[in-house]
Amino acid sequence: MADISAKAVNDLRAKTGAGLMDCKRALVESNGDHAVAADLLRKKGIASAVKKADRSAQEGIVTSYIHLGGKVGVLIEVNCETDFVAKTDEFQMVAKDICMQIAAASPLFVAREQVPAELIEKEKEIAAAQVVGKPAPAIEKIVQGKIDKWYSTVCLLEQPFVRDQSKTVKEFIAEAIARTGENIVVRRFVRYAIGD
Repeated sequence: MADISAKAVNDLRAKTGAGLMDCKRALVESNGDHAVAADLLRKKGIASAVKKADRSAQEGIVTSYIHLGGKVGVLIEVNCETDFVAKTDEFQMVAKDICMQIAAASPLFVAREQVPAELIEKEKEIAAAQVVGKPAPAIEKIVQGKIDKWYSTVCLLEQPFVRDQSKTVKEFIAEAIARTGENIVVRRFVRYAIGD
């Protein structure tokens, strides 16, 4: 077993935002490998976020972000479980980061469940027309792959996070849930751009 120093634990905590004991356990489990420990903490954070997903999130904030000298603006409602967490700098920074994501990546919906069925069918027709002549089972898989790729452009939670392309917005929020200990939900947003 690797000798885990307090500095190594603090460095991992600074990088991930996880608790000290969680960082120490992850470093012990990974034999002191920071990259593996960070991945373990991310997986743990996502697992704990899944457990909290059913909890009611009725508090929160409405916040905004203006970009490009007033050319693009976003208004967003992000909810959590308590007013106490809603007032923390951490929660407000999460909301601001999501606002910047929306300004930069122009999603149309929060999640795939919000996409109208007729829009999905239209995208499936377009995708199927692009793969004419292939065997039916192959067409079905290719179309589903194209639809999943399309979701990752139009659905906020499925987009690569602009500040760290190695994770999705959903994973970024899951990490914030693990740090705050509360469910966090993006309820709705509006993106304005000059000329749109």
